[in-house]
Amino acid sequence: MELGLEVTERGSWAVLAVAGEVDVATVPRLREQLHSLVAQGQHHIVLDLEAVDFLDSTGLGVLVGALKRVRTNGGELALVCTQSRIRKVFEVTGLTKVFSLYDSVDEAVAVDQG
Repeated sequence: MELGLEVTERGSWAVLAVAGEVDVATVPRLREQLHSLVAQGQHHIVLDLEAVDFLDSTGLGVLVGALKRVRTNGGELALVCTQSRIRKVFEVTGLTKVFSLYDSVDEAVAVDQG
């Protein structure tokens, strides 16, 4: 399955909407896109996972790496994730303690303005 990646901006945040399956075959594109955003000076990134059908451990590894990269630059990586099957991956792995999970892009970007 093809991975869809679309970047938009919401205030000081870059929003990366991800669609499809995030697995060993597609993570190189996701990693490249995230690295590119940080290289362009985007250190506040919302990853919108609402259209993700599947997320495996290689995808989680890319997200953890991206989180470290943005935090090193004083930024934040927020995740929009309401699908129970995807959210469960974060819960089972304990990554809900590491990532900020939100129900919408609006909610995620509002944190920065508060």
